[in-house]
Amino acid sequence: MNETVISAKNLSLTFQTNDGPVHALKDINLDINKGDFVSFIGPSGCGKTTFLRCMADLEAPTGGSITVNGMSAAEARMKRAYGYVFQAAGLYPWRTIGGNIRLPLEIMGYDKAEQAKRVANVLELVELAGFEKKFPWQLSGGMQQRASIARALAFDADILLMDEPFGALDEIVRDHLNEQLLKLWARTEKTIGFVTHSIPEAVFLSTRIVVMSPRPGRIADVIESTLPRDRTLDIRESQEFIDIAHRVREGLRAGHAYD
Repeated sequence: MNETVISAKNLSLTFQTNDGPVHALKDINLDINKGDFVSFIGPSGCGKTTFLRCMADLEAPTGGSITVNGMSAAEARMKRAYGYVFQAAGLYPWRTIGGNIRLPLEIMGYDKAEQAKRVANVLELVELAGFEKKFPWQLSGGMQQRASIARALAFDADILLMDEPFGALDEIVRDHLNEQLLKLWARTEKTIGFVTHSIPEAVFLSTRIVVMSPRPGRIADVIESTLPRDRTLDIRESQEFIDIAHRVREGLRAGHAYD
């Protein structure tokens, strides 16, 4: 029996602006199960990030409901149910990599020994062992983003929410980080929600792909991946991968998904 960790029921969100209401999300119904890797794909302004932010209690829905681990998103946030990785690494330049990763642990009141242990563990996980004393400006963009993922993993939340974390990186670095993220997911068994604009990235990473239509953001299709969980980049040449990517593209087209 699959355990549902995030559940949206008729979720809607309307922003009030000077130009009138903006309907960002409308009647979203989705369950995310424990251990799933769910990607959200759609055109700019379709509500992908807004939906992720609702899960994280960074936005409040104006209709319907969302629960995380059977409680409200606000309660789940207080219980630190998730780590959140933003589009930009968002590292403090005056803190070392270790100092950046320690920050949430300091805020949560972990003792120094536990902080040190957790920082060492997550640096190992994201293959940045040995970089603890470096400053963000001494690392490449891809390494900074891995440090940002390490910070989100440091307090060992079960859910990892990622908002286009590799969008600004070049394709070669992005491919490498996609492979690393899959290995990380396999090792940690986290539940991951991942926003992307890239069809190949969504297909390569996910157990399920949620295709969203333009504003008001609705779910146009939910695609269950038939690819094995253990994947390398070579799988992108397979007919199965091409077929799933085609279905994603069709879902986007059906939702008039061109910017």
